[in-house]
Amino acid sequence: MIKNNSAPIIIFGESIIPGESKTINVEIARLHTTTKLNIPVIVRRSKIDGPVVLFSAGIHGDEINGVEIVRQLISKKINRPKKGTIICIPIINVYGFVNKSREFPDGRDLNRVFPGSKTGSLASRFAFHILTEIMPVVNYAVDFHAGGASRFNAPQIRLAQHNEELKILADVFNAPFTLYSKNIAGSFRSASEKLNVKMLLFEGGKSLDINNHIADEGVNGVKRLLSHLDMLDPKHNVMEQKIPTIYIEKSGWVRAKCSGLLHDYNTIGTFLKKGSILATITDPYGKFERKVKAPNDGYVINANLSPIVYEGDAIYHMSNTAENGDE
Repeated sequence: MIKNNSAPIIIFGESIIPGESKTINVEIARLHTTTKLNIPVIVRRSKIDGPVVLFSAGIHGDEINGVEIVRQLISKKINRPKKGTIICIPIINVYGFVNKSREFPDGRDLNRVFPGSKTGSLASRFAFHILTEIMPVVNYAVDFHAGGASRFNAPQIRLAQHNEELKILADVFNAPFTLYSKNIAGSFRSASEKLNVKMLLFEGGKSLDINNHIADEGVNGVKRLLSHLDMLDPKHNVMEQKIPTIYIEKSGWVRAKCSGLLHDYNTIGTFLKKGSILATITDPYGKFERKVKAPNDGYVINANLSPIVYEGDAIYHMSNTAENGDE
């Protein structure tokens, strides 16, 4: 059921009528200096009735690549729908963004405290307001993320298995990879599903970094999704992927067998045969050099690009084409 209609949409007490555009500056809590810190919620509504779609990023404040994708949707006017409504929130965790930090000032991960509480911690209050003020009007959503720390994710959509509606949307978005990933308790995605919002989670790049290739994959996927929903303005060209998204059902981490300096072989996003070299690990003094080899045939969907690793560190995430099932 489409939640949008000819009546006004109400978000944080602000009314948006058909054909109207509005930026709602949300202030939930101030800095400890009493300085205001607003979260812009950018709403563009067509005069023609249709779905409500949310594009959000920055739920982890250091995942800048997602912020860049949503920024481009706005700057390129892709967020001006032919019908329906598009809501853009480039930075949800503005506190973490200011501090270049994943977490909220209270040390909590916003993506683990949904549905939140009106009187709980700062992160919990944010989760509560997002879920109660925005998500009730939303039909579809894409939440943009990046790899944590120095881990670089190949561009991928994540969704829970056995959800045919989301699989159709993932096929339309057509990122290079689609990874089956269970909904995590307390996550934005899990809470949205309970509200019957069809949400795709996009992962690409690494924290505190902007990668143009990843941004292009995200923007082009959004255009394909909006075109599928008949919401894309015809002036925007849709870049069709010649290769269908590669579904990954089983995957695992390759861990460092020793500590040292990691020399990456730039295999991210590629298919490797068992025994192929992923990287070498050396000591700083030129005494040893050890190869990191692929344990099985598969695609490299995540790489730890940190120059220094410790024994046991997860350094490569690979699909395992020999087996099936959930990760």
